[in-house]
Amino acid sequence: MIDKKNKILIIDSSAILSGKNFSLKDTKLITTSGISNEFKPGGRDYNNFQFLIGTGLEIITPSKNSLDKINKISKKTGDIDRLSVADKEILAVALDLKDEYDVIILTDDYSIQNVANALNISFKSISQNGIKESFKWINRCTGCGKKFKDNIKICPICGSATKKTVSKKKTLKKM
Repeated sequence: MIDKKNKILIIDSSAILSGKNFSLKDTKLITTSGISNEFKPGGRDYNNFQFLIGTGLEIITPSKNSLDKINKISKKTGDIDRLSVADKEILAVALDLKDEYDVIILTDDYSIQNVANALNISFKSISQNGIKESFKWINRCTGCGKKFKDNIKICPICGSATKKTVSKKKTLKKM
C-alpha cells in the first residue's frame, strides 16, 4: 500500500537494467505489468527484477483514462510511435499518481522524458544524460520536404518516404 508521505519512483526497464541500487527510505518503487513482461526467467536482469520485487517493488496497472491521455499527448508531441506499450503504461501510472504523491519517473528513454515534461511529471535519468530540451516531432518527406503532423510513412505528393524530424525545441525548466 502506498503511504502519502512516501516518494514514489516509477521505474522503467532502463532503471532495472542499470543494476543500480535505489534508496528505499521513505520511497516506494512502482512499475507496470508491461515492464515486468520484458524480463524472462534467467539471467542477471531477471534476477535484479526479482530482487526489486522482493524488496517491495509494486506492479500497478494504469487507468484507461490516463492511457488515453498519454496517447493524446504523445501524438501531440510526436512521440506516439516512439513509445512502446510499456512506456505508455509508465507514463499513465505517473499521471494517475502525480496529484496525490511526489512522483518521479526513473528512465533513460528520451521519449518518456519528453512526454513526462509535457505533462509536468518529474523524471530523472539513470545512466544517460537526460533531455535538456523538449521536442515536437513531425514527419517530413525526404523527397519534396513537405511536413506532416500526422504519421504518414509515404508522401502523397511525391511518393518518397518520410522520416521523423524535430519541428520545435524548447529548453526545459529545471524539475
